[in-house]
Amino acid sequence: MELTPVMTRFVLHWGEMGSRWGVNRTVAQIHALLFLADRPLTAEDIADTLAIARSNVSTSLKELQNWGLARINHVMGDRRDHFDTPRDIWEIFRIVMEERRKREIEPTLSVLRDCVLDESAHQPQDAQALARIRMVLEFLESLTEWADEMRHLPPETSMKLMRLGVKIQRVLGKSAHAGKP
Repeated sequence: MELTPVMTRFVLHWGEMGSRWGVNRTVAQIHALLFLADRPLTAEDIADTLAIARSNVSTSLKELQNWGLARINHVMGDRRDHFDTPRDIWEIFRIVMEERRKREIEPTLSVLRDCVLDESAHQPQDAQALARIRMVLEFLESLTEWADEMRHLPPETSMKLMRLGVKIQRVLGKSAHAGKP
């Protein structure tokens, strides 16, 4: 696959952003390439296009499959695996959010609940720490409840809600930076 300058720019930037989000740069670049490709790609196509080692492509594709962001497609007459990714940005967003929830939020909620519920470990000097832990726990529980509700909305409704949030801020006279030092 031949990348145009704009495609190259997108793939490189997606890799940079992946690094900032805690995702391996190559994994993010491969995801970007699959997202832009007009057809499923083989590991060889990916390695050649991005000029990376085939072994690195295989490892990265496994990671993308673990995230649910790469799917195997079979092509008649070709024994190789071909890979693609969802094209719907809302589907990608939901996949990433659900995986982050399973990997990051749920374990944190579990620890926070254990901290609060394990009264035998509480000491008098823990009162302030426990109050703050409860605050974090309540926030994350509310956030996950809200995310559960949002996940079931059609993409069009989600977009309307996001736009409505911006309008509400304008009506209330709040800027995006209100309350920030």
